[in-house]
Amino acid sequence: MSTELLGAFPDITLGGTAMIAVALGMIYLGVARKYEPLLLLPIGLGVLLANLPSTGIADDDGFLGMLRTAGLDNELFPLLMFLGVGALTDFTPMIQNPFTVLLGAAAQFGIFAALIAALFLGWDINNAGAIGIIGSADGPTTIFVSTQLADKDLWGPIAVAAYSYMAMVPIIQPPIMRLLTTKKERLVKMPYPSRAASYKARVLFPIIVIILASLIAPKAAPLVGMLMFGNLLREVGVVDRLAKASQNELINITTIFLGLTVGSTMTADSFLEARTLGIFALGLFAFAIATVAGVLFGKVMYYASRGKINPLIGAAGVSAVPMAARVAHKMGQEEDPDNWLIMHAMGPNVAGVLGSAIAGGMILGTLL
Repeated sequence: MSTELLGAFPDITLGGTAMIAVALGMIYLGVARKYEPLLLLPIGLGVLLANLPSTGIADDDGFLGMLRTAGLDNELFPLLMFLGVGALTDFTPMIQNPFTVLLGAAAQFGIFAALIAALFLGWDINNAGAIGIIGSADGPTTIFVSTQLADKDLWGPIAVAAYSYMAMVPIIQPPIMRLLTTKKERLVKMPYPSRAASYKARVLFPIIVIILASLIAPKAAPLVGMLMFGNLLREVGVVDRLAKASQNELINITTIFLGLTVGSTMTADSFLEARTLGIFALGLFAFAIATVAGVLFGKVMYYASRGKINPLIGAAGVSAVPMAARVAHKMGQEEDPDNWLIMHAMGPNVAGVLGSAIAGGMILGTLL
């Protein structure tokens, strides 16, 4: 940037200029490359607005500051997001194949592995817990936990790392899945359940989960409660207006506000430092370990079932819905085009959504 330009606009700094470039990069990735566009576009715009000089829009009394206070500082936006996610999620594949819950649970190991790694690298326990939750592969859970544990200037980098790696699941997971499985294992065809999940089972499921999850991890009750409430609206069949509003207007409006407010925390002072690179490195580590743990447990189930369970579906235990399930399905079809794993992979995939919320609640209950 020329001296004349800096003289004409004295409030422009090199750091601010760099963050504006970061914002434009996020917008480009969201729009042109379609990497999580629903979040990267509003986050990118929030970063842009927060780093424009002399606007005051991201100050506590500015527009974005008021949004932060109203919905991010008190964890309201992530909870509303989970209500919408629950209304969009079909837990039938998990109800039909209850064993997939174990695969969803195994994939959460990435959270705790990254937490331990962060502690060894010198992060304090609360920030380590917030960084580890990136391994949940669940944006609302990551934001809900990090806003309670992490330093405020880390909220943005943690959220961006989580959504960035969720978008990169088709790049991160396949090499790990090929490395840990044999061709014979990848060729396994799994039969579809002979019976569909009954209406009673689909309605009772969210109620039972709320009760059990609250007993196991009380701090997870807000997340699990909103997730299961949204799912209950979907399944009961008598509140279509509420279900459709949760699936559309509510989640869309919340996505806009959540993205803008998360982006507004990413100023030059907080983002352009070595800690940010550490967060992205640990986030990648968390995703990789989650995939490894899911696949390895899938192999255990493959041997326990005498070759009836395809271990590829274990990688879908990370809760990046439905991308992780699609990756497992695609990997199976690369070996045999007639191998349809998508519905089997959706079981651990939706179980991962539930598992990540419970894991987040366990971390909060331990550290707070």
